[in-house]
Amino acid sequence: MAVLALVFAFVFAPLGIVFGVMARDQIRQTGEDGAGLALAGIVIGAVAIAVTVLAIFLTIVVIGTAVDTINEIDFPTPLS
Repeated sequence: MAVLALVFAFVFAPLGIVFGVMARDQIRQTGEDGAGLALAGIVIGAVAIAVTVLAIFLTIVVIGTAVDTINEIDFPTPLS
């Protein structure tokens, strides 16, 4: 489960977090190894989600700024 958390943290971050939390619970109950892998899956998944949200926000800001800039340009009217 801890290995799945780490793998899914790179493939689909929300599942990495879910598997990481599940693995940590299972490790606490059974005393197995892999707590570090599970924690890494949680941390990497959370960072990946934060970076994705930040990238989407910045993309929206850049597109909005570009649209505002284009709207402010006074294009010459064509000769008719």
